[in-house]
Amino acid sequence: MPTRDHAPLGSPCWTDLWTSDVEGSRRFYSELLGWETQEPSPEFGGYFMFTRNGAPVAGGMGDMDEMRADNTWKVYLCVDDIARTAEAAASAGARNVFPPMPVADLGKQTVLVDPTGATLGAWQPGTFSGFTVLNEHGTPDWFELLTRDHAGAVAFYRDVFGWDTADIADSDEFRYTIMRNPDGEGELAGIMDAASFLPEGVGSHWSVYWAVDDADAVAARAEALGGSVVAAPKDTPYGRLATLSDPVGAHFKLRATNT
Repeated sequence: MPTRDHAPLGSPCWTDLWTSDVEGSRRFYSELLGWETQEPSPEFGGYFMFTRNGAPVAGGMGDMDEMRADNTWKVYLCVDDIARTAEAAASAGARNVFPPMPVADLGKQTVLVDPTGATLGAWQPGTFSGFTVLNEHGTPDWFELLTRDHAGAVAFYRDVFGWDTADIADSDEFRYTIMRNPDGEGELAGIMDAASFLPEGVGSHWSVYWAVDDADAVAARAEALGGSVVAAPKDTPYGRLATLSDPVGAHFKLRATNT
């Protein structure tokens, strides 16, 4: 079981779902990925956690007052000084959706839109460090930014979040940059040049991949639960990948590496 006490600085440390159907989403993901659903917290506006075998894997939230949920998954990057990060992001061309704010003693958060148009969060851990189990069935497995401005995105995440980057492909057909783990060997997230294939009206965005034992079985199960298959499972050099949508339209991805 791959576990960790904390996320390396600059890397994804948490993800949550902003959903227009809280109860439906709680039921869908629990039945699809074997998650448990914790009770919504009135103290935090109804925010709740998904867990797997007791370990937190993701969060969830419904409409926030007049702000209607947009049915998306959001990725949070770990930082050690959220105020400084917000200032650096703004100086680098990002837009702060809301300023840094404390979440009790759990940590501090902010949400921003990077210069290429992708929404993400930043999290400065307090007593809560984010997910601690990765790369096994039903847990986070990979994080990826699809962007129409690859060079701009790489510069932003390198300058603002301190990414140590490496290009694993650099051609017009396939251009991909990864974040190398500053705490040791390994890769933590990727940036893909998606300018040539993102559909009209779909902007730059972060995606979450969930590790699964059998991508085909999970995709079929998602359809049976009312979701849909956006991109059918396909073998790649990086595993068998698929893109799914939950019943209210939130997209997420699967990766199976043992089939």
